[in-house]
Amino acid sequence: MTSQTTMAEPGQQPGEPGEQGSGDGLQAGLKNRHLSMIAIGGVIGAGLFVGSGAGIAAAGPAILVSYALVGMMVVLVMRMLGEMAAARPTSGSFSAYADQALGRWAGFSIGWLYWFFWVVVLAVEATAGATILEGWVPAVPQWAWALIVMVVLTATNLVSVGSYGEFEFWFAGIKVVAIGAFVVVGLLAVFGVLPGSDNPGAGFAHLTDAGGFFPEGPGAILTGILMVVFSFMGSEIVTLAAGESSNPQRAVSKATNSVIWRIAVFYLGSIFVVLTLLPWNDASIVKDGSYVAALNSIGIPHAGQVMNVIVLTAVLSCLNSGLYTASRMAFSLGRRGDAPQAFARVNKRGVPQAAILSSVVFGFVAVFFNYQWPDTVFQFLLNSSGAVALFVWLVICFTQLRMRGIILREQPEKLVVRMWLFPYLTWATIAMISFVLVYMLTDDAGREQVLLSLLVAALVVAVSLVREARGRKAGATPVE
Repeated sequence: MTSQTTMAEPGQQPGEPGEQGSGDGLQAGLKNRHLSMIAIGGVIGAGLFVGSGAGIAAAGPAILVSYALVGMMVVLVMRMLGEMAAARPTSGSFSAYADQALGRWAGFSIGWLYWFFWVVVLAVEATAGATILEGWVPAVPQWAWALIVMVVLTATNLVSVGSYGEFEFWFAGIKVVAIGAFVVVGLLAVFGVLPGSDNPGAGFAHLTDAGGFFPEGPGAILTGILMVVFSFMGSEIVTLAAGESSNPQRAVSKATNSVIWRIAVFYLGSIFVVLTLLPWNDASIVKDGSYVAALNSIGIPHAGQVMNVIVLTAVLSCLNSGLYTASRMAFSLGRRGDAPQAFARVNKRGVPQAAILSSVVFGFVAVFFNYQWPDTVFQFLLNSSGAVALFVWLVICFTQLRMRGIILREQPEKLVVRMWLFPYLTWATIAMISFVLVYMLTDDAGREQVLLSLLVAALVVAVSLVREARGRKAGATPVE
């Protein structure tokens, strides 16, 4: 297949939309409805469905405060990222901005760490999807289902960015409709007005009738934060995808402005319904999963299978977006000279084929590790990427502190999305994220994640600094 390398036109900012697509050679194949659903579905990961039960068991009703605090942190980070992405939309998003604001070492480091994070996520989600599919069709082994899922979604991403957008539109749509219906039906049952419901309709009594709102003490809020923070990862994907839309500035502005209600409805709303339908210490919340337990309390038949379908959809959505995100970050790194030049080439359909295939290859390797050495090699991969989400958010904050001045100096008319109370809320967000990282060091599981993630981050930063030093010695000019 013939490939071509496309660079920005003179006077055009990298990533700025041109006549045929984005200025970096990617095609503007994502429609407004694709971007809207990517923005909505981006904050709904499989972790919300699978991991919320453990959080409820650890903190009780106070887990709502944990979700609210993390949600507020994500809203602030997205506002900062939205400010930069609306002014300078590009497939590299925060990695490209860190490159401009903090230095090439920062863009290189956070770009590769983010790519590494999503490659590991590919293996996790492929295995989770394969487990569900094997339960339905046991004749096909789990490894074969993982292979089938990865191949299908790889083909989808290779065809065109529009096919990725179409798949994600329907995957995310199913998640959104499912959670919306769950919240509405659940609230009707909470107040005892749902016809045929098995739930007694206790109103808000379950929020306090089993040891109060803080049954494990106020300190459990912090434990809850550690358990829920990673289920929010993915909200930033829309800023990478915006570079392949016809009107990236409008798409980013819309996504940034709507993130508050998305988190309020999908996270706080659905967890609130679970906690009002059942006492927080009900054994079924951990045994069956919070959403299945809630559906069973209402009397929904086959609740487990219904939720398995929804979880599979969330898994496929996360896989689809993870592959897209990893490939676009690799593409951006290639354009900036921080990855092999082959990653920066797009084919005649405007798809970065080499970047997609290389990401998939590492995803397949990670899947193999998961089956061959799940408790050693793969566990190391999981832990060493565990805190990357927080590192990314921290870099976004520091980048925005510098980028505000750069944008005002070079393109003040493009500052259409502004961070609230700048720079005070930016510094407050930095303090919040830093506190979570430090608090993770007091938790056994969290400590290993932070230390291993810091080790990997230190290695990547060291590589970037060595590359810069060699480049200066050789008199190389940074790739624009």
